[in-house]
Amino acid sequence: MPYKLIKGEFHIHYPDIPRSGPEPDGDTLKFYPDHPGLVESLQQAGRGPDFNRRGMVNLRFEGIDALETHFNESHQNLEWANAARDAVLEACGFGAVTFFPDLPNKVASVEHHPRRGYILAGGLDAFGRIISFVFAGDPYFVDGAEIWASEETIRTSINMKLLQEGLAYPAFYTSLPCELRDVLAIATVESRNNLEQMWADAIPVDQNVLIPDMETLESLTLWPKLFRRLSSYFSAGYQNLDNFDAWLRADPINRDDRLILPDRELGNMHDIVVVEGNHLHMRYQPEELVILPDDAVIVLPCPKKPGIERQAIRIIATLANPIGAEHDRENVTLLNASASDIDLTGWVIKDKANGKQLLQGIL
Repeated sequence: MPYKLIKGEFHIHYPDIPRSGPEPDGDTLKFYPDHPGLVESLQQAGRGPDFNRRGMVNLRFEGIDALETHFNESHQNLEWANAARDAVLEACGFGAVTFFPDLPNKVASVEHHPRRGYILAGGLDAFGRIISFVFAGDPYFVDGAEIWASEETIRTSINMKLLQEGLAYPAFYTSLPCELRDVLAIATVESRNNLEQMWADAIPVDQNVLIPDMETLESLTLWPKLFRRLSSYFSAGYQNLDNFDAWLRADPINRDDRLILPDRELGNMHDIVVVEGNHLHMRYQPEELVILPDDAVIVLPCPKKPGIERQAIRIIATLANPIGAEHDRENVTLLNASASDIDLTGWVIKDKANGKQLLQGIL
C-alpha cells in the first residue's frame, strides 16, 4: 500500500501559553506540516484533518497503542506510560523536557524545539488525526512523494522502535496492510518473549486479574483499548465488573468495537474478554486481532462446515475473463491446505452476479 510522505515539524510546547500546550504521549504528537495541502489531500468520505489554530494536526501512530498517560481523568501504569512518552520525545530529537508539577502532562520547558520530522501517512481516522508511521529528520524524498511502505522502510520508524523496546502494545486496524501487520506482530512477540520493559509487568493473556475498582485498574499494564473501556465503565459509577459485559454490548459503536478475530470471524470486544466475578482476562493476544473503524464495510468468508479446519480450502488462482472466447476456458484453482481429504459435495463457487457452480469429489 502506498503512503504519502509529508515533511514538517514535531511540536510539544507552546512557549506563549505553555500551560495550554500539547500533551504528548507514547503514540500521539502534534505535527506542523510544511505544506498543509498534502494533509488536506488525505481527506476521504467528507472527513478532513482536524487542524488547530496554529496549523498543527495530531498524529496517530499506526500499528501501536501505548499505555495511557491521561484518559478521562485516569491513567495506566505511569512507569511504562511515561517511559513510552519519553522514548518518543528522545527519538524525535528533543532535549531535556520538564513538565508542570500540577499539570504533569503539560510541557513547562524543552530544549531543541521544534524538531524536524516526517510521516508516512495512510489516511485520517474518525477524529481527523493522521494515521502515520513517524520518523525523525529530513528524508531525501520529495515532500508529497508516494512511498510503498515495506518492512525495510518501517523498521526505522518510531512506531517500530516502541514495539521492539517493549514500550507499546500492538493495535492493528484495517488501514494497516497485512504484510506490515505481520512485521509488527513479530516484533511484538519477540519483545514480549524477552520480557522487554513493560512486558515484565504486563498481564498475560488467559491469566485472570482482579479489577475491583479504578484504583486497581490504574496500576495495571494491559491492552490500552481494553483499559479505556474499563475506565469509562468505572467512571460511569459501576462498583464491580458484574455488568461489564452487558455495558459493552449496549453500545456497539463507542464500546463494543467490531474486530476480526484470529479465526477470521467478525466479532466484538465482548468476544475477546472473559469476566468471572471481579476477575477478567483476554482470550487472544492483541496482535491476533484486527480492529474495524466505525464506518468500515467488510465481507468475511462464511464459516466452513463443522469439523473442517478453517481456511483449509483456499482459492489460490482464477482465470475469470480470458482473452477471446470464454466458454470452457474460465477456471478456478482450489487448494486443500489441511492434512486430510475433504469431500466437496455441497460446496459452491459463486460469482458476483450470483452465478453458481456446484462442486463435487474429494480434494
